[in-house]
Amino acid sequence: MTISVPVQKPTRSRKANWIRGWVQLFFFVLITLIAVNHTLAETGKDIPFLSSVSLHALCPFGGVVTLYQFITTGTFVQKVHQSSLILMIIGLVLAIFAGPVFCGWVCPLGTFQEWIAKLGKKIFKRRYNHFVPAKIDRVLRYLRYVMLISVIYMTAKSLTLVFADIDPYYALFNFWTSEVAIGGVIVLVVTMLASFFIERPWCKYACPYGALQGLFNFVRVAKLRRNIPTCINCKVCDKACPMNIEVSTASIVRNHQCISCMECTSDAHCPVPATIDFVIRGSK
Repeated sequence: MTISVPVQKPTRSRKANWIRGWVQLFFFVLITLIAVNHTLAETGKDIPFLSSVSLHALCPFGGVVTLYQFITTGTFVQKVHQSSLILMIIGLVLAIFAGPVFCGWVCPLGTFQEWIAKLGKKIFKRRYNHFVPAKIDRVLRYLRYVMLISVIYMTAKSLTLVFADIDPYYALFNFWTSEVAIGGVIVLVVTMLASFFIERPWCKYACPYGALQGLFNFVRVAKLRRNIPTCINCKVCDKACPMNIEVSTASIVRNHQCISCMECTSDAHCPVPATIDFVIRGSK
């Protein structure tokens, strides 16, 4: 006897798609306004109800790189603020529960790369996000851990925010000021160009904070599950994943590159209801 599974055609109105899109837009606009207001504050014309802090104060990775100095001396690395430490803690708590939510829903640099990807997909269609050979891609994905260790070590040794010199996030929202290092602008331009061929190239291969967040995919409470009995092996989930994870081959996705974007789930692209979703229970 053949049991047919009702298939729901994916649409752009899926709940996970539009909610995530609006959340990403909100944080992108918010960071942009704060960055602009920081510049206005220097001329005494800032917007009263909007924060004018430096973006260094709003980066959770700042909390990571200053952690050693804070524990050993009780002080912060230059340019890093207490707010970065608080944001780091919030980000880690979220990661313990649901994985790298910050990466997939909040990070404005990740959002910016996804917007460029929309054009890349129209140009290259099915070839998009598949230009890098699989063997090379697997090696490159561990470069961000080299970046993470290097940045933490050099920051602890020099007591300066060395990452600021190559930070594309800071360059993206401050390119019009003299505060941005040329290295950051170069990395941003390279990231933008690469985004026409590879989805989220900075996130995949270089982001040190993404590397740290990715480790929580192995222990997070809410797990991304594929319900094998209802799966029709259409591989739509694989095509939808911006990080090129083969969701269709796993029962529980524990890949360190998952960004908890939910694009592969039945609430977004998977055509079969309740087949790929987040569950809060033990895996088999």
